[in-house]
Amino acid sequence: MPLHPQTVSFLEFVAGWTALPSGAGGAAEPTIEQLRERAAAVPSPAGPELPEVRDLTVRGPGGPVPVRLYRPEPAERGPLPAVVYLHGGAWVLGGIDDVDATCRDIAAAAGCAVLNVGYRLAPEHPFPAAVDDAWAVVASAAREPHRYGVLPGALAVAGDSAGGNLAAAVALLARDRGVPLVHQLLVYPVTDTAMDAPSWREFGTGYALDAGTLARFMELYRAGADPADFRLAPLRAPDLAGAAPATVITAEYDILRDEGEAYARRLAAAGVPVEARRYDGVVHSFFLLPEQFDAGVRAREFAVRRLRAAFDVRTREATGHGQRAV
Repeated sequence: MPLHPQTVSFLEFVAGWTALPSGAGGAAEPTIEQLRERAAAVPSPAGPELPEVRDLTVRGPGGPVPVRLYRPEPAERGPLPAVVYLHGGAWVLGGIDDVDATCRDIAAAAGCAVLNVGYRLAPEHPFPAAVDDAWAVVASAAREPHRYGVLPGALAVAGDSAGGNLAAAVALLARDRGVPLVHQLLVYPVTDTAMDAPSWREFGTGYALDAGTLARFMELYRAGADPADFRLAPLRAPDLAGAAPATVITAEYDILRDEGEAYARRLAAAGVPVEARRYDGVVHSFFLLPEQFDAGVRAREFAVRRLRAAFDVRTREATGHGQRAV
């Protein structure tokens, strides 16, 4: 379908943002530092107030990993299902604050705890640093759920864009390492390193996520690692059987559309329960911007329904009568 009018307005804003001066001294491209400064200057929406929001750290292979924990109920009400959320930003940009509102919204709407992970960024910390940090948090939540007030065995992973890539990789690691996950929520995820899908050619420029920029960042993150490593390219994993049930959300006008949908098809072919949904007329980032995109509101509602359904199954198994364990 044609671009939604809300998308047109958003793209006009993005065009103005990217039209700012490029690199220092007339360089063709802005530096990573400049891009981070620009991203940090964009106001972030506010999410709902919650009874508990606190910052903590998890021991990781490269040092403490920052995590922000959100709970929609006081700790004395008992343990909750949980989502480990991994932010986007092409492994180079972004952080906990960028998805604070999204994590608050998911916690409140899905009735779960959320662990928002501040994993290490490239190029200072190339692959596999981000995967290692993401796994450290998932493993900690599974190993010591009492620390976070998490219902044992009711753990999901989620992420958008590069965070979706990390969530998919972590879900495969969890399968291989015997850590059960109830769900993986992948929002327009990067699933391959080939960068040759038709959507890359069709929407490479002018649609919010620039193909050249993502290719640049991917190379900074990959840093010479094997492009077929499933932790980089989950789509290239030899076998997806046994991975956690999945939800895959894509946008029509997004370079990542085709590889996200290809991953959903491969999951289904491997016998993994999966539901994929494409949102027409919108571009990358719409899921994080429900205040700008009606489709973002619908996608959030869909994601929450899928998470709640996954948690409900686990809760019934844990209690025998469908009520939360306390």
